[in-house]
Amino acid sequence: MLFRQLFDAETWTYTYLIADEATREAALIDPVLEQVDRDLQLLTELGLKLTLVLETHVHADHITGAGQLRERTGARVAASPAGAPCVDLQVKDGEELAVGGLRIQVIATPGHTDDSLSFLVGNKLFTGDALLIRACGRADFQNGNAGQLYDSITGRLFTLPDETEVYPGHDYAGLMMSTIGEEKRHNPRLAGKSREAFIEFMNNRKLAPPKKLDIAVPANRACGKPAHQAMA
Repeated sequence: MLFRQLFDAETWTYTYLIADEATREAALIDPVLEQVDRDLQLLTELGLKLTLVLETHVHADHITGAGQLRERTGARVAASPAGAPCVDLQVKDGEELAVGGLRIQVIATPGHTDDSLSFLVGNKLFTGDALLIRACGRADFQNGNAGQLYDSITGRLFTLPDETEVYPGHDYAGLMMSTIGEEKRHNPRLAGKSREAFIEFMNNRKLAPPKKLDIAVPANRACGKPAHQAMA
């Protein structure tokens, strides 16, 4: 498997490129609108054909590049049925997607938002905003639920092998990846914490709304089109 981790410095967002080296088919996970040209250039340079765009959830901090990538490459967009209605493939927990010979397992991990998904490809786990490195996503908007998030992380993700590599949707501390074993031992919000303690902590954080919340959510429900374009 060919693999690249890409970064958007403005929103601290990771985009991931995975590809089957034999067929040259590729997928992008959580692309950012402002980075579409960068991503397309990389695909061209590596001789890859984009066939799939995966969204871990409807983002509130950046506008997705999914719609533009679909228009420019013909790739299909996949996300949760609870998310954006504009996607081509509504995928549910336990389903598998194919990119060439690669198999992508869909794992429902609601709690940060009600439509949050994680994707497992081999030993690489793409967690979106559910599980972050030494942290986790917030749960105070878009039908988020702290108890549901705890259950998703501990009951679904933490049951994977300890050596499973964790690739989050964001990082704010210069960390690029982790493992399930590391997060079970060292994530301060989860290691040794009861469900009740986690819920209390999450519900008392009193965070300001994401800066792009009012723009990003409606645009992302239209696969990256601003509200005035989506209505056209």
